[in-house]
Amino acid sequence: MPSITISKLSESEISRVGEIDRTEIVRVGYRVEDDRLIRMAVCWDCSPWREEGDEHSIPQMVRGLEEILSHEGVMLGAVDDDRLVGIAAFSPRLTETTAQLAFLHVSNGYRRQGIASRLFDQVEELARQCGAQELYVSATPSESAVGFYTSRGFTLTRTPHPELFEIEPEDIHMIKRL
Repeated sequence: MPSITISKLSESEISRVGEIDRTEIVRVGYRVEDDRLIRMAVCWDCSPWREEGDEHSIPQMVRGLEEILSHEGVMLGAVDDDRLVGIAAFSPRLTETTAQLAFLHVSNGYRRQGIASRLFDQVEELARQCGAQELYVSATPSESAVGFYTSRGFTLTRTPHPELFEIEPEDIHMIKRL
């Protein structure tokens, strides 16, 4: 296992998000129906971040991370030597009592080595320190993402955050009580 260090990243390091290899072959996904998770066969192949363009581009990721940091957010990085291989972003005030895990990605080739868990544990601790009673995540509807969050105690929320649901209606909106 590589020697991974986790630390807080500065605003000047936001563009390093492009170092993350987000490629993934997804064959099982989820949708929400009647307040239940429905498992389904899918064919979603996630490509690397694009240099420009849509929501899966490096400039779009940078803008999203800048927005999080501008609202007292925190960005954590997992580094192997000098390469960023994992990143998490935390927003302390989604609502008065709810914090948000706004971003969590681990590079292909580094997954299933505990990196996401280590990043998540630090985000959860930050949420507790901020006095949050809940932690919210809008998860990609893939088996790996939904499985990760449910294994950490998240459950489907019956009342998704309206603004996040409008932006990401196909994501799986989940809450963890702290």
